[in-house]
Amino acid sequence: MAGIATASCIDVHAHVRLAATDGAAGIHGPENGIDDQGRPWYRVGNYRIVGVKHKNSPFTDPVIRLERMAKAGIDFQVLSPSPLTYFHHIDTASALSFCRRYNDGVAALVREYPDKLGGLAALPMQDPVAAKDELQRAVGDLGLWGAAVGTEFALPLHSEQFDPLYEAFVALDVPLFLHPAPAGIDGPPGDPSLKRFDLDVVVGFAAQETIAVATLIFGGVLDRHPKLDVWISHGGGNVAFQAGRLAWASQKRPWATEAMKKDGAFEQALTRLWYDTHLNDDRALALLTQVVGRDRLVYGTNFAGWDQPDDGDHGPVPPIWADNARRLLRRKR
Repeated sequence: MAGIATASCIDVHAHVRLAATDGAAGIHGPENGIDDQGRPWYRVGNYRIVGVKHKNSPFTDPVIRLERMAKAGIDFQVLSPSPLTYFHHIDTASALSFCRRYNDGVAALVREYPDKLGGLAALPMQDPVAAKDELQRAVGDLGLWGAAVGTEFALPLHSEQFDPLYEAFVALDVPLFLHPAPAGIDGPPGDPSLKRFDLDVVVGFAAQETIAVATLIFGGVLDRHPKLDVWISHGGGNVAFQAGRLAWASQKRPWATEAMKKDGAFEQALTRLWYDTHLNDDRALALLTQVVGRDRLVYGTNFAGWDQPDDGDHGPVPPIWADNARRLLRRKR
């Protein structure tokens, strides 16, 4: 734990792909190769990426990752599964097969580099019971620090069927990371207009994140599980900008509860959650800070992704963000 205990810059938004998981979800993949034009490709379900390097990249090679981290001034990273491989909409057996293979692999990886890397588990969210069992195995047996999942599955986030899973997070004293996945990989295709200009990973992700925050609050998850810690990618999507309208809805719409109708109740609930700072805009970050406070922010980069800040171009990272990450992840100095 010495690495994270003394780290000045802790990146909590860093995905990893593991060669050990190739084919772990059966016909759904994942798999990768080189096409007849020499271009790398990566396939998950019906989703295929061409031209994005998979092998010998920071996503798959820990040596390259650590070199890039040093160049970017990142002292420690918390690894989570790629959103392309959540597999939340396939059959439970295939999803669980992938999750177990991934969790075993990421646990082995972080054990190899304990001063630089920590790990979060993948969970088969289409089956709340299986998800709870795998969380308990991943944390209790493998030593992972929590779990990372998508925002959309067959059941909504506020479904009471997830309550035993949320209770397990609290009992194990670990947090939950919510990060969207592009629609249509293995589930419903989503809004076709979001397929234009890659809006699914910009506007679509922000919408999913905002909906997730609203669902956790309006659906009573935070009330039923007051000790549950959840952090949301990309600053919670549009939630800071929409905070006023969401608060107004929580008081005026017909489903509003008496508790939410109290002045400031929604705004207070927002400060129960955590948000990574990967927003690509200082103005957006300033607004998020104003709405939720500095002590609910953790540093994130989407490391090695298309939208990661240029190496060394993230500006000074406030020390409080590293302290916040240690609190969120239960890693004391």
